Amino acid sequence: MHRLLACALAALPLSAAAQGLMQVYQDAKAYDAQFAAARFALQAGLEKLPQGRALTLPSASLSANTTHSRIDFKSDNASIVPGSTRDLRSYGYTLSFSQPIYRRQNLIQYDQAGYQVRQAEAVFGQAGQDLILRVSQAYFDVLAAEDTLGLVRAQKTAISEQLAQAKRNFEVGTATITDTHEAQARFDLAAAQEIAAQNDLDAKKRALQQLTGKEYGSLKPLRSDVKLSGPEPSRMDDWVGLAEKQSYPVQVQEAVAEISQLEVKRNAAAHQPTVDLVASYGWVAQNASQFSVVGGNTTTGTVGVQLAVPLFAGGALQSRDREAAANFDKARQDLEFSRRASALATRQSYLAVINGIAQVGALEQALVSSQSALASNKLGYEVGVRINIDVLNAQQQLFSTQRDLALARYNTILNHLRLKSAAGALREEDVEIVNRALQP
Repeated sequence: MHRLLACALAALPLSAAAQGLMQVYQDAKAYDAQFAAARFALQAGLEKLPQGRALTLPSASLSANTTHSRIDFKSDNASIVPGSTRDLRSYGYTLSFSQPIYRRQNLIQYDQAGYQVRQAEAVFGQAGQDLILRVSQAYFDVLAAEDTLGLVRAQKTAISEQLAQAKRNFEVGTATITDTHEAQARFDLAAAQEIAAQNDLDAKKRALQQLTGKEYGSLKPLRSDVKLSGPEPSRMDDWVGLAEKQSYPVQVQEAVAEISQLEVKRNAAAHQPTVDLVASYGWVAQNASQFSVVGGNTTTGTVGVQLAVPLFAGGALQSRDREAAANFDKARQDLEFSRRASALATRQSYLAVINGIAQVGALEQALVSSQSALASNKLGYEVGVRINIDVLNAQQQLFSTQRDLALARYNTILNHLRLKSAAGALREEDVEIVNRALQP
């Protein structure tokens, strides 16, 4: 099984050089099936406009036919009127033309097509934002898994050194066997954590690979000196206002509400008369028969205005009126729900960014304190005022702080992207901004 998996992975494209977020995003943009499906859905949605326009334009059709008939005539008095058999053949064509003069339903449906295009564009815009978020999440998931694995290995190395020192001290009689057992227990735990961290890293890489179709040798990490800035604009209410107006879910529901309102008008227009300009031209030729001594052809041309007045359709028109009104009420409630949901998502992401920046600052200070605490405990252990478990705990605290700091930075960056997405303002330029925060 492992051999088959290795062979399958070997067949995938492998990027040897460290890749940044922008390159990974471009790879996903060209490969991701979910985004490709959204792109084709947009193409399909754009066709609604020419379809709606066609309802206001002329239509023409050509039909042709040919017939063969056999007539057997049997006379009751063959001596006077003999029986006979004749073949009758005819063929012809008809060209028909129609131009709507007054069809209010068609005009309203043309207006609906414009909003259907807006809806398709908004759905695709949301798909583009989702792709940025999915790629960014997968990218930083890999970085976080790499950080965790690196820290676990560093912790394992440090514990190994502490274990060796505890054994030496026990051998010379300056420490008890308890120190050795404590260090050995920590070392065994670190070994188990290393296996779990490696497995998690492999899983995160596979998730990124599913988005891009490529296996990356390494990814560019975040610069250690990167400074995280707050949202701009700085006020939460400004972000909420943007989300309620321009977020893609709101745009989609606004288009749906407009389409539903026009559907009410379109069904009302179904009660009105329709007027069409119609014309036709036909030509028919036939051979001679028993009833026609000679063959010939006939040409017919007509031009006229056709009026149709709906009188009664079994109550279907009135039922459609009620259905359209209910759907319009539903669409308005869906729009209100979408605005509230976008506002909530914006507030949550905004607070996550603000609190994330504060958390990063606190963890940076905690990192300095953890480094000092570890150095002090090591010195205290050497002079005999600290025991082995104190050093091990200080090491654990330092590595935990380093891991938490890295995760806080990644989450703050991701929450900043989520904030822009909730407000409908996430663009490829934001990917490039994050990409510049990575190591060259």
